[in-house]
Amino acid sequence: MKKTLINYLGFLGIISLISYTLAVVFSPFGYPGYNWMSQAVSDLSAQNAPSRMLWNQLSSLYMPCGIVSITLVCVFIQQKLNKTTRRGIYLFALMNWLSCVGYTLFPLSKSGNAGSFQDIMHIYVVTTLVILLSLISLVMIIVGGLHLAENRALALWALLALIFMILGAIGTKSVPRAFFGIPERFSVFAVTGFNAVLGIYLFNGFKGEKDANKNRGRKGYTCYIEK
Repeated sequence: MKKTLINYLGFLGIISLISYTLAVVFSPFGYPGYNWMSQAVSDLSAQNAPSRMLWNQLSSLYMPCGIVSITLVCVFIQQKLNKTTRRGIYLFALMNWLSCVGYTLFPLSKSGNAGSFQDIMHIYVVTTLVILLSLISLVMIIVGGLHLAENRALALWALLALIFMILGAIGTKSVPRAFFGIPERFSVFAVTGFNAVLGIYLFNGFKGEKDANKNRGRKGYTCYIEK
């Protein structure tokens, strides 16, 4: 398959992951006393955080590149994959948009939870919706992969992301407060990492799914690939 501009823009998903990783790793140097093992990633970008400017600089490519990549994935997969997988990816894209807009509108007012309106929106509304959409979308992609062999590799990546999200969710509720930050990072990197995986799939043109389309009408494919 000859690659087009939309395929090459899949690299933006990888750039998004790199930008986010740099922000998570190096922003603490601008936050004296920050303990990554016990504090959330969002503390680094709180309105009163001394690392806020450094975070914004290092993560400047995170949101825009991630949003462009996942949106182009949605455009590219029209009439590809199967309905369940496509809808799962669409929901994953919706989650990314909600995360981008929601966390920008309602950043933490200060590190931790000060209990202000924007803190409540950040932690209990935006985060809850992001987690729910992430879980539902990943499950749908996994289920879609069970129906068609060519979707299995993508389903396995989704399963890996889901496992990390569940471990993160369970861990943040069960580990001592002094270690809260460790499982919390499982969840945040699961989402950003899977977005990068979809970007790589976009660059490769979802090759397996293209091959599956060639077999349209043969036994075993008719039920799962739609016009």
